Amino acid sequence: MKKFALIGAAGYIAPRHMRAIKDTQNQLVAALDPNDSVGIIDSYFPNCDFFTEFERFDRHIDKKRRKGESIDFVSICSPNYLHDSHVRFGLRSESHVICEKPLVLNPWNIDGLQELERESGFRVNTILQLRLHPTIIGLKAQLDAVSDTSKKEVDLTYITSRGNWYNVSWKGDVKKSGGIATNIGVHFFDMLHFLFGKLQHNRVHINQENSASGYLEYEKARVRWFLSTDERSLPTSAVQQGQRTFRSITIDGQELEFSDGFTDLHTRSYEHILSGQGFTLEDNRVAIETVSDIRNQKADINGDDLHPFAIKALS
Repeated sequence: MKKFALIGAAGYIAPRHMRAIKDTQNQLVAALDPNDSVGIIDSYFPNCDFFTEFERFDRHIDKKRRKGESIDFVSICSPNYLHDSHVRFGLRSESHVICEKPLVLNPWNIDGLQELERESGFRVNTILQLRLHPTIIGLKAQLDAVSDTSKKEVDLTYITSRGNWYNVSWKGDVKKSGGIATNIGVHFFDMLHFLFGKLQHNRVHINQENSASGYLEYEKARVRWFLSTDERSLPTSAVQQGQRTFRSITIDGQELEFSDGFTDLHTRSYEHILSGQGFTLEDNRVAIETVSDIRNQKADINGDDLHPFAIKALS
């Protein structure tokens, strides 16, 4: 049985990590979050030591290490801008690390973590859960089996309505979240790279507080993408059905249906990591380069490759 510590226990994604730790028959022994709304821990590990101050958490982990009771894995679910620092903490604590997306905000941070990983002898594992989705795995196998060199035409649309709280929180601060493309889009951009190969071109059409859109060209696909947290972006059909989230990927006009199969992807990710097959720092590089480039580009609406939802948003 492996011993885990969790940083960011009050966050939205933390319960999926708690469940994955439990589902893999391991133990969460320490958790940290400056907010104490963490009653969810009782459903998984009621005897877990909990801290609201990093200094006390650090001391606790260090005392265990010095007593020969080192934590095997530190799982990180903290705000995006803290990931780099918390990964470093995990490695310095002589623990392997499991980090939520996005791994870091900038590609050069990956270089620094790789150096520390080599020095420490411990490994950083990352959550790239869409690479483990059965539908995505099946599609990749189909694409890899075809010798046709023509590029697929892909439209990616993801709208997840968020209330007024979103922009007030750290998620609405570009310096802390990386912006909308980083916060809600990075796992989709990783999926596109996983499916369609090397990224060849990246152009941004919209880069606003609540929406972003652009064009990406890969070895095997041309992609128009649109992301939004604004419910006004929802298509009429979704509004009529009372939906606050809309997800669509079409490939050559055919809808890729992968609405199901998400519930156990974190458990599956932990199973891969514990068997030594976790995704590495380098596996994240293209997606992090993509979102960093999007964040730092000046939006340009010229061209005939605008996503239909972008056209609507600009009208």
